[in-house]
Amino acid sequence: MRPRTLLAPLAAGMVLLVVPPLITTGSGADTGTNIPGLRMMVPNTPGGGYDITARTAAKNAEDAGLNHNIEVFNLPGAGGTVGLSRLVNERGNGKLTMSMGLGVVGAVHTNKSPSTLADATPVARLVEEPNIVVVAKNSPYKTFDQLLADWKKKPRSLPVGGGSSAGGPDHLAPMMMARAAGIAPKSVNYVPFDGGGELLASVLGGKVKFGVSGISEYRDQIESGELRLLAVTGKKRIKGFDAPTLQESGLDVVFTNWRGLMAPPGLSDAQRTKLTHFVRELRGSKEWKKSLRVNGWDDAYLSGDKYGRFLAREDKRVDTVLKELGQ
Repeated sequence: MRPRTLLAPLAAGMVLLVVPPLITTGSGADTGTNIPGLRMMVPNTPGGGYDITARTAAKNAEDAGLNHNIEVFNLPGAGGTVGLSRLVNERGNGKLTMSMGLGVVGAVHTNKSPSTLADATPVARLVEEPNIVVVAKNSPYKTFDQLLADWKKKPRSLPVGGGSSAGGPDHLAPMMMARAAGIAPKSVNYVPFDGGGELLASVLGGKVKFGVSGISEYRDQIESGELRLLAVTGKKRIKGFDAPTLQESGLDVVFTNWRGLMAPPGLSDAQRTKLTHFVRELRGSKEWKKSLRVNGWDDAYLSGDKYGRFLAREDKRVDTVLKELGQ
């Protein structure tokens, strides 16, 4: 079901950190997936959705014997556009990929990035997941209804934090929530952070009244009791958690985020085929399928040119929404 709001088109993602070599179960040569020296760039800080997705993909690929010694490194800045510029400047490098999602689409617009996703090579969309609304364990809000009641009365005094720039999923989700609740989006006090890791500290420290992010980023903190899960933006509740959907709470909003991989421009057909085949085999592995279940991700695989056309549509939709919000 799509949300019937003016933001409905979007209803449907320098610290160096290296993953140490993992023991593989095969050579990767038999399936033609092994890319010696393969690196995955994460364009924001450790602990966020892009980071978790990249590190999960790298470990699963190694455990499945699809590749060897995949390096994952972080290059944060400007909502992901610093990493995107690096990617675009690596023209012809078939051994580099970048984990990204809807947040980078929005950051290109809000940061007026000279490099765009159209300048890079689309590899594949991987996963989709709902956003969640969370508060710290000592928050006075025990339910989403309580939070919503106060938010309606004094929206500017209840800052909401998100791990993406304006136009990203953590920004768009609360804007859609506000619109459905009768709150003018321009009155929403949105505080952007460069990834879920930075956002977490601010939610726990009370710098924002509530946070909007992905379930995979905060599952451990919710299960340990450090965070309280109040609502889910997807069509259904998240298995294992007692939190209503926004629709159950009276807001006609359904919102999901997605993440995927990009590569530098100027790749040869052989390089592009190699990367596409690697991701296709990863998607079919039992290791990746288990990670989907554990992280609460939905399979959203879309590769090559189809993924490129999807990105072009997302870019136009984000541009439309940002103009609507006056940003």
